[in-house]
Amino acid sequence: MAEPGRRKARAAFRDWRGRRPFWGGLLLALGGAEILLTEKASLKVVMHIGMQGLAGYLLPTLMLLLGLLVLFNPAQRLFYSIVGVLVSLGSWLTSNLGGFFIGLLLGVVGSCLAFGWLPDQEVRVSRRQRRRERARA
Repeated sequence: MAEPGRRKARAAFRDWRGRRPFWGGLLLALGGAEILLTEKASLKVVMHIGMQGLAGYLLPTLMLLLGLLVLFNPAQRLFYSIVGVLVSLGSWLTSNLGGFFIGLLLGVVGSCLAFGWLPDQEVRVSRRQRRRERARA
């Protein structure tokens, strides 16, 4: 059985995660991180070099920053997600075809999830908890 302190920490994290577009921000940040990592790939792996200047590093850094901003400032999620999807699509030209499509797709999907998140929804109840409530009733 899990320790009471660990259980409280998991419940606190679950509550924090439920009050923000967690998966959208996480995917957007992971997409930026993946593109930044593919920028350092060897030339044997790189398919499309793109603009080797500031834009190649600026756009994935912005994706990473926007993902973190979505997580820690969910009130502005609409602006961050719109900019995030535009920056993700811009990485197609500047950063190895958007990090070999993986970073681009993570960024676009994460931005769409953040855009579609509604703060007024109740926290979802897990199946396990619904089954327990049915068994009690």
